Amino acid sequence: MALMESNNPTLSEKIFNQSLSAAGGDAMTVRGSINKFGFLLLMVIAGATYTWHLAAVGKPDTMMTFLWVGLIGGLISGLIISFKPEMAKYLAPAYGILEGFLLGSLSAIVNATVGQKYPGLVMQAVGLTFAVGLVMFLLYNFRIIKPTEKLKAVIVSSMIGIGLFYLITIILSLFHINLGFMSWNDASPLGIGINLFVIAIAALSLILDFEMIETGEAMGAPKYMEWYGAFGLLVTMVLLYIQILKLLSRFASNRN
Repeated sequence: MALMESNNPTLSEKIFNQSLSAAGGDAMTVRGSINKFGFLLLMVIAGATYTWHLAAVGKPDTMMTFLWVGLIGGLISGLIISFKPEMAKYLAPAYGILEGFLLGSLSAIVNATVGQKYPGLVMQAVGLTFAVGLVMFLLYNFRIIKPTEKLKAVIVSSMIGIGLFYLITIILSLFHINLGFMSWNDASPLGIGINLFVIAIAALSLILDFEMIETGEAMGAPKYMEWYGAFGLLVTMVLLYIQILKLLSRFASNRN
């Protein structure tokens, strides 16, 4: 029985199948992956708390430095883990802290922009992110949404399209060509529609991530794949939070 593909590039069938050839010790479990995901969340919270504190005590320049450290460091460590899953048990905690630096800084920037008018916006984004994650877990657990081959194809193609679109916008920005509807304070129907689409795809991808971890346990993947599975879930949750925060920022910035 082949592992079913996830849209999350960190949880691919190829990676899990390769890990099986190296299996020889303890096998991964769903509980182990969930426990490690909880630990990674603590790392994110620690990193986010630090950069939020920097903003609160009036050190925005230092905070921005950590934002870039989190962005670049998270990207590098994430790529290493994706290609070398056995490194996940060493690098995943660092990835969590680095993503915390990034998310804390982004949250502080949004709070500084709209916080006086909507002081609870960041916590709303946090709450909505976990709420979406819980709902998707329940939908998967009770098999209300099943990861069919058709659903996988739709999510994978959508994620490729989203990735290419964001890459194009980054390249255009290097030439000082900015797409207004991609701005965090733009509330145009197109901008909001794209935002909602990415949120929906990120939420659905959790279904495939849950299935991948469950199937990994069934196939007896090695123990270190628990860290890899937890890392993959965190990647999706980070994307989900950023998109929800961006959506709320769009609405808040355009209210009278």
